Formats: sequence, structure tokens, C-alpha cells
Amino acid sequence: MSERPTTPAARADLVADTALALLAERGMRGLTHRAVDETAGLPQGSTSNVARTRQALLELAVRRLADREERVLALQDLPDPREGTDALLDALALTVHRTLTRNRDLTLARYELALEATRRPELRAHFDAAGARFRTQLTALATALGSPTPDRHALTLIAWADGLLFSCVAGSYHAEPPTIPDLRTALREIIAGMLGTRPAPRSAPGSATPS
Repeated sequence: MSERPTTPAARADLVADTALALLAERGMRGLTHRAVDETAGLPQGSTSNVARTRQALLELAVRRLADREERVLALQDLPDPREGTDALLDALALTVHRTLTRNRDLTLARYELALEATRRPELRAHFDAAGARFRTQLTALATALGSPTPDRHALTLIAWADGLLFSCVAGSYHAEPPTIPDLRTALREIIAGMLGTRPAPRSAPGSATPS
């Protein structure tokens, strides 16, 4: 176990990270205050001091999930699409692939929390608020791409990504996730369809860009 946290913020992060790990490994039934204490190597009652109720623990997990997924996606660091789409497609494909592979457990935890939110209206509000930041960033991306209806196209991108993640993390494609080139091709086709343009092939290094 890592070194015991010495500040309230560090302890809250440890509790939230452990809660997410338990959700991915054991599902919603496996998430208890006692299980978090034992898994994190904390004294009994430590999790209750951070999040006294189950609702509070779930809210803490939702907030931490949004923070961690935002760092994984790093949408704010994507290349400016107005400078050309090649670099943007490369970055988006890499981000989606990283989510499918190295951050699979985060996705599983999100599914558990999303389903629980459908049964807990008080959690739904926190889950939706956490997700709103990604909608805002993708709407801004669609706008920068030149979309005439950025809100609708942001939904298209989110629906494609969510469907892909489910199929490749928990669905029938879990054993054969797409490669980065496959993801890049799919994204190019989707964006071209959104903008009403032909999905031009990727420019070869050093080749001239058509006028």
C-alpha cells in the first residue's frame, strides 16, 4: 500500500480512488465503507470520516471519476482543428485508445455509477453535473470544426464514443479493441459526415496539401 495520506484532501482522493477501483472490480454491491478502509489500508472508520453516508461516498466517487477522466481525455489540450484535422484525429484516436486499454477500470466504474444514478435521483444530479464539462468541451470542439449544429454533433461524438467503449469494455468486442489507426479512420468518417465533406485520406509526410 502507498504511503498513508497526511492531509484531508489526500485522504479524500485515496478514498475516492479506492471506491472507483472497488466498483470496477466488485460492482456496486462490493462498495462499502469497510471495504474501502480495508482495501486502502486505512484504520477502520476512516472512510466514514470522509464520506459519512453511502450517498456521500458515491458523490465523492463521481467527482473523482470526472477529474480523472478529464485528465485522461485532456480535451482542452487537443490541437486546434482550424489548423488542420490530421493532428486532431491523431490525438483523438490516441485518447480513445488509451481509455479503452490503460483506463478500462475507470470506464467500468463509470458504468456502475451511471446505472446507480438511474435509481438515485440525488446522485443523478451530481453525475449529470460531472458529465456537463465534457459536453461543453465537445460542443466547443464541434464549433471549432465548423459544425453548423455543434450541440447535435457533440451528442453524435459522445454517443459514438460511449457505444464504442461499452462494446469494447463490457460488450462483445471486449477481446478485440480497435487499433489506433482503426479509431482514426472511424473518427475521420464521423467528422466528415458531420461537416458534409468527403473523408480525405491522411496526407503522407512531406506531401503537398491540395488547395
